[in-house]
Amino acid sequence: MVLTLPTSRPARRALLGAVPLLAGALILTGCGRTSEASDAAASATVDDAPATGTVDIWVGAPDGDALEDFLQPFVEENPDVTLNIRSIPSDEYDTTLTAAIASGNVPDVAMMYSQTEPSMIATDAFAAVPDGLVDPDAFFETAWDLGVVDGVSYAVPWYSYANVLYYRADLFEQNGIEPPTTWDAFVSASAQLKDAGVEYPIATDVDWNNYTAQAFNDFAGQGGGSLISDDLTEWTIDTPENLETLEFYASLFTDDLASADGPVFLDRAPNMVAGTNAMSINGPWFPGFLDQVGGDGWAAEHIGAIVPPAGPSGVATSFGGGSFGVLRDADNADSGWKLLRYLSEPEVQVDWYTTFGNLPAVSAGWDEEPIASDPLLAAVKEALPDSSTVPPVPTFTQVGDMIGQQLETVARGQATPVEALATMQAQADAIGTGVE
Repeated sequence: MVLTLPTSRPARRALLGAVPLLAGALILTGCGRTSEASDAAASATVDDAPATGTVDIWVGAPDGDALEDFLQPFVEENPDVTLNIRSIPSDEYDTTLTAAIASGNVPDVAMMYSQTEPSMIATDAFAAVPDGLVDPDAFFETAWDLGVVDGVSYAVPWYSYANVLYYRADLFEQNGIEPPTTWDAFVSASAQLKDAGVEYPIATDVDWNNYTAQAFNDFAGQGGGSLISDDLTEWTIDTPENLETLEFYASLFTDDLASADGPVFLDRAPNMVAGTNAMSINGPWFPGFLDQVGGDGWAAEHIGAIVPPAGPSGVATSFGGGSFGVLRDADNADSGWKLLRYLSEPEVQVDWYTTFGNLPAVSAGWDEEPIASDPLLAAVKEALPDSSTVPPVPTFTQVGDMIGQQLETVARGQATPVEALATMQAQADAIGTGVE
């Protein structure tokens, strides 16, 4: 089995982030969806006849680069269909699709990254998923709900994952340390590892931008807070719950359990292999990065994985993934939906994992090999029900970059948590959420 793993920051952006230009475009587009149109689209019938005609499909790279060969079985089952797959660089994908939506020159089918899926759907460019096309209960709830607006689904999930805590199991065992399941245990284990010679036990996200804000968003959820109101119209950053969380977060740096200077993203792998760090909350691609540094099988021999430590309000972690949707103005919607129905089959999603490395959004896929027996994936599956995205609003990247910058001032002792939260709230209010 060969897995193609993302190894660049653009690939990480595809998995985790949204691009800043998307915000303004989506705010200008607005959402003029009508319930009548949604009901009509959802009630459309997709029969069992073979797909025919040409289907234009847009996908972010590197996924799109592998998809053409992967979909050959679908073409063989539907010999009168032609799939035109356009693979777009991941850091250009959202703006390219947004521009196409604004111009009305859209593909039949488009992939959506989890972090920008709600904003894409808010453009009113995607058709409702026809009733009966797929079983919503077959998917992880977070993945399915991401594409639901006012009770109507506009996307079919394609892959899913949750961030988990990867740790140097060998160092924990050598020093008699139990893997941490709570904030207190997280700090205690870190202190013991530091005493044992690990320079900075925790490798947290210190890009000091919206990626760091995403990491803090997870801590906020564990602490019982939230960055945004339930209706997505107001930022709720400066709250007592978030203050407690930020004080805890700051202590990781002020107590020298984590470094404000790094490592950043890909550098975490060599640091974990070298033992400079011993814990990292990361996505399921991380063991592959570790094997690239330490050699094949290094992660299986040295690494354990558990759900992130619980805070006062329990476990919370980041969800990531991708979905497909059919555009309202698609020329060949019928065959587009038939393709998405095919892609939602558990065995197809498992084949995509063995081909490309993306994990199934259909929960039954996790019961199949080679996924079911992989101990490092068991924690990812366990964490998925407690996973969520960053605030699904058009302005999050801008607000997130600002939050990341303020988090750096706290980590470096240049501002107190009280001062930083007040600044975050004021600046976020000035930017707005982009949702009315």
